[in-house]
Amino acid sequence: MLGLFSRTLAKVRTVKPTNMMTFSHWLKPGTQVGCRGIHQQDGLPRLPVPSLKQTCERYLKILEPIMGMDELNDTKKVVTEFLKEGGVGEKLQEGLEKRACDTENWLTDYYVQNDYLNTREPAVIHRNPVQVCPRKIFRDKREQIRFAAEFIVALLNLKTTIDNEELPVDYMRGKPLCMKQYEKVMSSCCPPGLKTDTLVFYGKSSNPPKHITVVHNCQFFVLDVYNSDEMPLTVGQLCVQLEKICNSSSLTNMEPVGILTSQHRDIWGKTYSNLMKDKTNKESLSAVESSIFAVCLDRAMPPVPDDMYCNSVIHHILHGGGSQYNSGNRWFDQGIQVIVAEDGSCGLNFMHTNMDGEVSNKFIGYAMEYMKKLQTTQSSMEALPNPQKLHFNITPEIKKDIEDAKQHIDILIQNLNVTYTIFEHFGKNAIKAYKMSPDGFVQMAVQLAYYRMHLQCSIQLEYATLRMFRLGRIATMNSTSTASVAFVKAFDDPKTKISEKADLLRKAITAHSSFTDMVRSGQNINEHLMGLHMQAVEKKIPLSEKIWPGKAYNLDISATQGTSMNGFLGTAGPEKAGQYHLIYNIKDDHINLIMTYLHSNTNKGDNVAQLNQALVDTLLDMRTMLDLHTVDTKTNVKQ
Repeated sequence: MLGLFSRTLAKVRTVKPTNMMTFSHWLKPGTQVGCRGIHQQDGLPRLPVPSLKQTCERYLKILEPIMGMDELNDTKKVVTEFLKEGGVGEKLQEGLEKRACDTENWLTDYYVQNDYLNTREPAVIHRNPVQVCPRKIFRDKREQIRFAAEFIVALLNLKTTIDNEELPVDYMRGKPLCMKQYEKVMSSCCPPGLKTDTLVFYGKSSNPPKHITVVHNCQFFVLDVYNSDEMPLTVGQLCVQLEKICNSSSLTNMEPVGILTSQHRDIWGKTYSNLMKDKTNKESLSAVESSIFAVCLDRAMPPVPDDMYCNSVIHHILHGGGSQYNSGNRWFDQGIQVIVAEDGSCGLNFMHTNMDGEVSNKFIGYAMEYMKKLQTTQSSMEALPNPQKLHFNITPEIKKDIEDAKQHIDILIQNLNVTYTIFEHFGKNAIKAYKMSPDGFVQMAVQLAYYRMHLQCSIQLEYATLRMFRLGRIATMNSTSTASVAFVKAFDDPKTKISEKADLLRKAITAHSSFTDMVRSGQNINEHLMGLHMQAVEKKIPLSEKIWPGKAYNLDISATQGTSMNGFLGTAGPEKAGQYHLIYNIKDDHINLIMTYLHSNTNKGDNVAQLNQALVDTLLDMRTMLDLHTVDTKTNVKQ
């Protein structure tokens, strides 16, 4: 595993298509025009397969600052053998190039299989990112229900727009991006297996679903969301149906079957197999999995001071708050879970397997903007069928599995640290005034902060979109370089002059920009090596772990720049214990920082609050250093 590649939230803008459509009124007058359709998709380039020699040379280059000399020399010997003419590397490269000719994207299926379906860590926290909405104020249960109804209407409208291929095209740096991810967001599910999971799409089936799943007090309901004329239910109709659900699920002592989806995937896979042996359970599971999306009507969480609300709500949307609160009011295998709580906390918990962070950000943005434009419509007089309550037969064995899952999620939550900070001292404008890349500047600050805290250089990855290629998802790039290590080690050295520190910072940022350009052109080191590894598995060819970054070293921190639309907060938990995960949003005059960290049972010393404070201090120190350098430069010029 190379990390939750997902978590990229690369900046994109929306381009308005020529035909009139539902969402076109959001776009500013004069915006460049593009059209979402088959011609736009076919016009996207295919992801290239990088040169084997180039990738291996660059791989050794990124290992230099993070490996000891003996280990690096051993790896060089393995790579040299791998590159021999007629050897294993050449054979695997030929297989990858053939795959590139035979498929639209040689990487994406490998990426999904390796990074999600084969991963056995729980979906909750580790694999499911979130989008947190700005806080709402609900005076009573009816207002919670109405907001949920409006959210449902907005998502169904978005579904129609996606199905009709009328969604505005996303662009980045003037280039259109692949829009295929949007088609597989709804009506999707990822049921567990004993060794690997399965990704299922119901939207393109011969009988696509017309229902959603609603969860209230850990009880599951099927709610048909279309009238007999195929038109979606109105807000008023949905309010009636949701109220029926709440009234028929008032008991709070029901077995929280949904909490089983928070377990380790192998454990959940065994329980799932046992559940499927019962006819009633099988029918209920099928209904949940085939739904368009899930709506979780949550209880209120314990109140917290206003300055702690953002941290609290991120926890809530990530995992539900634990077995005593809403973690059982979930189905973490569902493509999208819309979460609306009594206390006004709301957001999306989504399956990263088929949707990346940037798409989820646009997705919830579309829904929220549509909700602002909602008008009261006349509800149909058609009598609606009552929502169908789903039943589960709980055997003593399943009951024990539920109790184990409760204990597991509670421990996981106890080990999770989350902190949200608004760094108000400066932002993009100030960094650009130094003629530096804002993203590169923050990346170097993160590495320096980690070094100050741990007294060693971090192995740091950043995620970048590949949607400029057909069916592209995301790629990782190594932010740690020889140049960045030189800067980090020199910054607090009193013997190093300020001018030298400033020069080292510029060199580190230049190296970072070079890595970024390499990824955007499809020359991805980590993904190429992962593809070769997958070829080796398919061909049953032994391959040294030293050839694969996911095995050659352990990730310390992932740090990625994201976007934040209309106050939404997008983030995720770390992929594994002992890793930090940072999403930062660089605004004109401030920087938003969302950091998560998962403790292991043997490592309770690290604390996300400590690294967050170290990062704040480091950002300030780096600016002070550049200001001093500017003063020195001006003084020298005058002299």
